[in-house]
Amino acid sequence: MCGEGNNLMAKSFDFKKEYKDLYLPKTKPSIIDVPPTVYIKIDGKGNPNTSTEYKGALEILYGLSYSIKMSKMTGTQPKDYFEYVVPPLEGLWWRDDGAFDGVNVTDKNKLYWTSMIRQPKFVTNEVYDTAKKALNKKKPDLDLSLARLVSFSEGLCAQIMHIGSYDDEPASIALLEKFIFESGYKNDISDKRKHHEIYLSDPRKTAPEKLKTVIRHPIMKC
Repeated sequence: MCGEGNNLMAKSFDFKKEYKDLYLPKTKPSIIDVPPTVYIKIDGKGNPNTSTEYKGALEILYGLSYSIKMSKMTGTQPKDYFEYVVPPLEGLWWRDDGAFDGVNVTDKNKLYWTSMIRQPKFVTNEVYDTAKKALNKKKPDLDLSLARLVSFSEGLCAQIMHIGSYDDEPASIALLEKFIFESGYKNDISDKRKHHEIYLSDPRKTAPEKLKTVIRHPIMKC
C-alpha cells in the first residue's frame, strides 16, 4: 500500500481504495479498530432531507475541503502536500437521549448530527486557517465559525456495507447487531460514541436501491 505522503504516485491518492478496511467493508459485518483520524466537523440538528442547517454545513465542509485540495493553485500549498481525492462525507447521528442506533426513526426533525470530512495528515491548524481565509474571500456569507478541525479517535467498532435506500438501513443494522452479539461484544453507543455512517454514493446521481453506505457502531467486550 502506498503511503499518504507519496508525492511520486502516478494518480491521486484515494482514501477509499487505499484504506479499504475503513471504507469498503463487505455486506457481511466485520470488526475494525479505527485509528485516530483528522476531520473537519460541523454539528447541527434537524432532518437532513429538508434542513437548511444541514445543507449549509455540507457547503462549508466541501468548501473548506476543496480549498485545501486546490491550495496548490493559489500558492499556499502545504508542506508534504500530495495529490488526493477528497474523502467521502461522513455523519454521526444521535437523539437527545444519546442512544440512537439508526433504527426506529420516527421524526427526523429531532435528530442531532455531526457532519464531517476526513483530511490528509498534512492538514495542520495553520493549513486549516489558510483554507478558511481563502473560502471566506470567495463566500463571505458562510459562517465558517461553525466548523472545526479535530482528531477523532473512534476505536473498536463493528461495521457493514449497506446497499439501498437510507430508509432501509434497519435491515442491515439488525445483521450488524446480531454479529456484534454473536462475536462476544456489545453495542457501546452513548453520548460519546455514536451511530456512524459513511456515504460512498451521491444521492443526486444514484438510484436509491444502489446507494452504498458504511454503517459503523462502536463496540466493547461483554
